[in-house]
Amino acid sequence: MHLTLQEAFGWTNSHLFEFFAGEVRWGIPDPHNDYGHQPMDARKARLCDIVRETGAKTIHYLYDFGDSWDHVIKLEKWFQNTTTEGLPFLLEAAGRCPPEDVGGAPGYAEYLAAISDPGHPEHEHMRLWGPERFDPNVVDRKALEAAVKALSDTWIPRRRATRTK
Repeated sequence: MHLTLQEAFGWTNSHLFEFFAGEVRWGIPDPHNDYGHQPMDARKARLCDIVRETGAKTIHYLYDFGDSWDHVIKLEKWFQNTTTEGLPFLLEAAGRCPPEDVGGAPGYAEYLAAISDPGHPEHEHMRLWGPERFDPNVVDRKALEAAVKALSDTWIPRRRATRTK
């Protein structure tokens, strides 16, 4: 799910992340972390298992512990025995995600103020620092769809080779 969100947001998967539901956390275990807890290994967890084990209908996704992008994922409907073929796919996209390392919500607000006002003291610096012609209201849906679809192509279950005698 982390990689799917990264692709759908247009981010670069360059920061730590965690999912949490109730008291349970999933991320990438790091013996050197100083956050006071060690998450379960997200690489070994499946969404259906998380929902089954926790009963959670809401899962939080925290990306970039410095910028603290906290997302709330609400499970609206669960279908039993569905195929994963063709998943994930982008259902909807609205607006453009903030650039990486912009400084969280307060930094993003300052960034938007600076790039939209040529008289802002940081206008030129922020314009050069961020993505070219950044517009928070314009999303390249085709590029995001292609990136998410590429994940479905890599996650097609591999058929086991069977031996015949």
